[in-house]
Amino acid sequence: MEVVQSNDSPKHEPSSSMPQQLPLTNTTPQNPKKLTLLPLIFLIYFEVAGGPYGEEPTVRAAGPLLALVGFLIFPFIWSIPEALVTAELSTAYPGNGGFVIWAQQAFGPFWGSLMATWKFLSVVINIAAFPVLCVDYLEKIFSVLESGRPRYLAIFASNVILAFINYIGLTIVGYVAVILAIISISPFVLLTLISIPKIQPRRWVSLGQKGVKKDWNLYFNTLFWNLNFWDNVSTLAGEVENPHKTFPVALLVSVIFTCLSYLIPLFAVVGSVAVDQGRWETGFHAEAAQIVAGKWLKVWLEVGAVFSAIGLFQAQLSSSSYQILGMAEIGVLPKLFAYRSKRFSTPLVGILVSTGIVLVVSYMDFTVIISAANFLYSLGMLLEFASFVWLRRKLPELKRPFEVPMGLPGLVVMCLIPSGFLVFVMTIATKIVYLVSGVMTLAGIGWYFLMKFCRSRQLLRFNSNQFQEE
Repeated sequence: MEVVQSNDSPKHEPSSSMPQQLPLTNTTPQNPKKLTLLPLIFLIYFEVAGGPYGEEPTVRAAGPLLALVGFLIFPFIWSIPEALVTAELSTAYPGNGGFVIWAQQAFGPFWGSLMATWKFLSVVINIAAFPVLCVDYLEKIFSVLESGRPRYLAIFASNVILAFINYIGLTIVGYVAVILAIISISPFVLLTLISIPKIQPRRWVSLGQKGVKKDWNLYFNTLFWNLNFWDNVSTLAGEVENPHKTFPVALLVSVIFTCLSYLIPLFAVVGSVAVDQGRWETGFHAEAAQIVAGKWLKVWLEVGAVFSAIGLFQAQLSSSSYQILGMAEIGVLPKLFAYRSKRFSTPLVGILVSTGIVLVVSYMDFTVIISAANFLYSLGMLLEFASFVWLRRKLPELKRPFEVPMGLPGLVVMCLIPSGFLVFVMTIATKIVYLVSGVMTLAGIGWYFLMKFCRSRQLLRFNSNQFQEE
């Protein structure tokens, strides 16, 4: 990919004999600190999981056997295809726009802008849950945080402090992610080891208690939302050292590590703890830790949950803020949004915009909004799979340092399976989710035409974008 250094670079018309490339305006300093393999692995890990926290409802919904089978099979249906798409397109287009670049290259600026809306809103709304989760745990120690002004101030302080870590550097966030992963996963290592003598393998093959109806909606949604967001890291591609080699390896390692971090504790707890199926709600692993080892491990696991939430916040805020920067670099947003901190080289405007939205949502009853955000994410993934397949057909000669080793028919099949699941998840959404998602999508369409108007009238300064006249 050709990278244009000047902020006011002219349009580059692609040669008819060469695959079409997207000209990027690179705002990265000449000697920045780049993400290396280890911190990138753990940033991906926190984009997706952050530990086995939240996997428990699969047992409540469908019983132990189907819960275990789900976490064994679902990575092949969903996680691996999404990771392969991310690896190929992030190495072909190593810019901070990530999936926005892919959709724009495949289908033009309108679809690139709509992809940006769907993915950005889905991420920043989900981020809002993590500071609230931290305060929920703290209120168990400090009861004053249960309600009123102290709770509001605690949520505000959590957002600001966590956002500041993002501001002081992506490499710092990456190494903080390594530390947070060690802290948050260590109680599960102990839980697994202590559980081994108590495991009864016959419990693994239980289909659940008699008379308990299967909740397929809860089952599939829990699997889906515990094993997605692999593509979020694509918006950091411009900040990775040697992305052509680093990205595929980081994605491979993080897929394996994430799946094992879900499966091993689940096998251990299901095999060693016999309780009513209805108790398997989010947070049950902490109860299981007390049953197996005592209250000390329960407390450690709950502390680990807080550190996991911090890691999730850091990783996803990085993705959303660099998405904004990348969109400005390719001319989807005005140049203002590409502004970096002079001291830390981080996307200052992107962090401020993302944190501002997160703060607003943090004070809302956002159950429906999060469901709508997940619906938007599903729409974005359908567009992403379509972009992946279409780019293979449209630009067969495009340089792809990592290429999924399949022909076009194989790629279509690989993408159709998770796409079918996305459609299924979307069809079981409620009417209010359809309504809120529709309003958000219309707002995104309106934003696209507003930016187009500002560009045509030269009301704001934009970087060069080869598709802007289409």
